[in-house]
Amino acid sequence: MSDEVRPLVVVDAANVVGSVPDGWWRDRAGATERLRDALAPIGATGLPGIADPPLDVVLVVEGAAKGVRGTPEVRVHPASGSGDDAIVDLVRNDGQHRQVLVVTADRGLRSRVRALGAEVVGPRTVYPPVERRPEPE
Repeated sequence: MSDEVRPLVVVDAANVVGSVPDGWWRDRAGATERLRDALAPIGATGLPGIADPPLDVVLVVEGAAKGVRGTPEVRVHPASGSGDDAIVDLVRNDGQHRQVLVVTADRGLRSRVRALGAEVVGPRTVYPPVERRPEPE
């Protein structure tokens, strides 16, 4: 399957990292690298019930995490300005003619990308990975 027809998953790195109180604020780049690595299998395994594999996974980074590099499994897109604006641009430009899923809890961003036809899911859909999620009390 070519990249043009693969579903596109765009992850709001700052929002997803910030959803897990694991000390990310002490090392934003390191926390973003952990997120990137946790996203790696999603391209091949998909998101059950949401998007079938293979997926094109893009992690949008900003601020202190702009130096995080991509991997063969996860493309990293450093925002030149606002991360939200970069995500909207990706949805508009890279999301034509394919399913687009944006991972964020940001209400304003959710509204903007839905207006472009994207689906939206929350951070817990992808992070932390199921095997590391704390048990509910």
